[in-house]
Parts: sequence; C-alpha cells; structure tokens
Amino acid sequence: MKNTGTQKVWFITGASRGFGLEISKAVLAAGDKLIATVRSKPEDLAARLGNHAHLAVVTLDVTNEEQAKAAAKQAVDAFGRIDILVNNAGYGLLSGVEEATAREVKDNYEVNVFGLLNVTRAILPYMRAQGSGHVINISSVGGLFGYVGWGIYGSTKFAVEGITEAMAQELAPLGIYATVVAPGFFRTEFLDHSSLVKTGNEISDYAATVGEMRSFAATVNKKQPGDPVKLAQAFLKLGHAEKPPVHLPLGNDTLAKFREKIAAFEREIAEWHEVVTGTDHDDVAA
Repeated sequence: MKNTGTQKVWFITGASRGFGLEISKAVLAAGDKLIATVRSKPEDLAARLGNHAHLAVVTLDVTNEEQAKAAAKQAVDAFGRIDILVNNAGYGLLSGVEEATAREVKDNYEVNVFGLLNVTRAILPYMRAQGSGHVINISSVGGLFGYVGWGIYGSTKFAVEGITEAMAQELAPLGIYATVVAPGFFRTEFLDHSSLVKTGNEISDYAATVGEMRSFAATVNKKQPGDPVKLAQAFLKLGHAEKPPVHLPLGNDTLAKFREKIAAFEREIAEWHEVVTGTDHDDVAA
C-alpha cells in the first residue's frame, strides 16, 4: 500500500554516529518513524535516541547479505512499510593508490559499495510491492572530484554515483525514486580513527602529495565548514520532496569543486576536440 500521509518510515544504516545519527535525530523530531541500524549494542543507540516510540533499532553488518534481508523484514514487521532507505554506512581510507594493499581496498569496497548493494537488494522488493519509495545513497565530494590520498575511497563513491544514476532510471517506472547525495567536508567523526583508516604502507616518494594530505586531514579535523545538523534538515526536505532530484551536492565546497571539474573538462575537450571527434568511422555522419 502506498503511503498517502505525510509521515514517512525511514531505514538508515550506520546510525550510531556522524551523518547517520544526526539524520536519525531529525527524523524522529519531525514525527517520522525510523528503523536505525548498528553493527552492535542496539540498546545503546535506542537509549541515545530516547527509546522513542517511533524507533526500532536493529543489528546489521551491511557486508552480511542475510543480515540485510533479516533487517528489512524486521523493519516491515515493525512499521508495515519502508518509505525511505538511507544508505549511510561506510568509512574512509586515506592512502595513495599504490600504497593501499589489496585487502584494504577490498575491505573498503565491501562496506561502501557491496554493503550498499546488499541493503538495497534487501529493501527494494518491499518498495516495489508497495509501489513507492525513495533510495538515498550517500556519496561524497570525493565521488565527484578526485583528491590526492583519497583515490581508493573516492572510487567507491564514484561507484555509488553511477549505481544511483542507473537505479533512478530503472526505478522511475515503478514509482520509486533514487538520489545520490554528495556532501562536502562536514564536522563529523569522519576524520577520527573510528571512521577513517590510514594505510600502514607509506611510500616516501608520495610524501609531498599523499603525505601532505595526511597532515592536512589531521589539522582540519573538527574544523570542516559543513554543519551536520543542517545536513540532517536537508535530508528531511529531500525525503519529503514530491519530486526529488537524482543528484544533491551539499556544501559550498562541493559545489565549487564540481564547477571546477566541469570547467577543466570543457578546457580539455576544447584542446583535444579534433582527437575527441575524429574516431568515428568515415561513413558515420557528423
């Protein structure tokens, strides 16, 4: 059954801290219902959110597909439907591309990409059955623009961008929306040890690039321009929008970087225009 009222049922992964926690607080304060997931100690998060009557906290490791299916069923059993999925669970990896080990790369993808897909596959059948829903995937400014030291992490977010763009087209005829949100630098725990992995392998040749980024990350932590409380309010507007966008960059820093990339792309196309346009067969009309 479609949700014809204004109250929404949200399913948010990685709700114990950072964006997930702030969005969870905003959802409950707005009068919506919430299924919040954590990897362990669900009772701690429930207490932190005031043991709210509109709250159900479930245990979920997003890398475990069977757990994702069980969590989705628990959500529907608790509140009857899922209107909005927020794929928030993830973590950063600060490393030069060459420095990251195969294990570190695979682990980052397991959570940031494959975990997102596990949860999405678990919840979409319920959205398809009810003929409505909204999948919101959290990317990053690093999913729009490549940064020194963030190549691997950024590549997971580039993947999320592409996945969401395709999903938006596939789901539209079914009454379901998909949005990818790209936040810039916000004052969360993202640069803390709890959310950021720094590779053990450091190559001295990258000291002036990746090494400088490591130093910068340490000095900028908790001084980022973005306000997570305001971000949570933006998510509320997005969740309740009648026609949500496919892309939503958040933060002046994200917008500036996106425009910088587009301008650079246009310059390169102009410089290489003859090569760009010179690869079709001769019998293809220009």
